[in-house]
Amino acid sequence: MNPVVHFEMPYDDRERMATFYGAAFGWQAQMLGEEMGNYVLATTTDSDESGRPTSPGAINGGFFPQHPDWPGQHPSVVIAVDDIQASMQKVEAAGGQVLGEPMEIPGVGHYVAFTDTEGNRASMLQPLTSA
Repeated sequence: MNPVVHFEMPYDDRERMATFYGAAFGWQAQMLGEEMGNYVLATTTDSDESGRPTSPGAINGGFFPQHPDWPGQHPSVVIAVDDIQASMQKVEAAGGQVLGEPMEIPGVGHYVAFTDTEGNRASMLQPLTSA
């Protein structure tokens, strides 16, 4: 099985979003720059020095800026896969639609979003440590 390892949600105002989740849930936000698409990493649980959660079943997440011309900008989950190309083929064979080509996230791995047969947006990540 391929586990859910991350969540993502869009934001309109990243400072407001970070303040809200910090105040409401105690999450910590790490604001990344333009070179990383103004992504915001969200630490939601105790994590080790590499950022991996130390509690079984817990995940961290992130927030991305809303773009009016992008499809499927809704909360979603990120699924870890060993081979992103093979997984893209499996998604399409199962009736889903891959949204573009995988992009490299420096220091993390390769990532691509998709929609499932129900219209839900999700994504896949092949971490650097995978084949």
